[in-house]
Amino acid sequence: MKIGIIGAGNIGGNLTRRLTALGHDVSVANSRGPQTLTALAEETGATAVDARDAARDAEVVVVTVPLKRVPDLPSGLFDGAADGFVVIDTGNYYPRERDGRIPEIEDGGLTESRWTERHVGHPVVKAFNGTYAQDILERPRPAGDPERMALPVAGDDERAKGVVRALIDELGFDTVDAGGIDDSWHQQPGTPVYGLRAGAEAVAKALAEASPERPAAFRG
Repeated sequence: MKIGIIGAGNIGGNLTRRLTALGHDVSVANSRGPQTLTALAEETGATAVDARDAARDAEVVVVTVPLKRVPDLPSGLFDGAADGFVVIDTGNYYPRERDGRIPEIEDGGLTESRWTERHVGHPVVKAFNGTYAQDILERPRPAGDPERMALPVAGDDERAKGVVRALIDELGFDTVDAGGIDDSWHQQPGTPVYGLRAGAEAVAKALAEASPERPAAFRG
């Protein structure tokens, strides 16, 4: 597939490495310009582009930037994307250490991904938000392996969610359907599934044990 990745931090960089290794055509962008991504492009064969061009012809676009930077993403971010393109949101809200207080999330009851969705202007599928970046490189396992990890995936569009789940399977991980975007609080920071390295049964159990009350450590 043609995949655009917006954000080249730990998650974005390692997804670039793995997806190019699997044969996907990856374009990667960050906020500082393609000239700062030369090393990653040379390492992986990905194409370094400006953020405005990352989604061009893309079937999947990964938005993996700090939450506070989402409103700063350029307008027309998805102009030129392929018909039926899917957006993956990997973001998390860290009010104390990075993002500052976002009233719509804390007072308005929006999940983090619903807030992101409204800013980017396209439905999103929440995935990879509780995954350690290094695990993307080091912990893939073939289907059926008892050590294979599972990742929760939330989204409102079943087709889009299916595309993301198939891609995660290709990356070497199982998935667990975590419901819609309004249910995605089950996998936000501070929940039992966040950072959990476990199989599908344990991930489903952790999702079910989550509380809708945001932990104090993740409130601004």
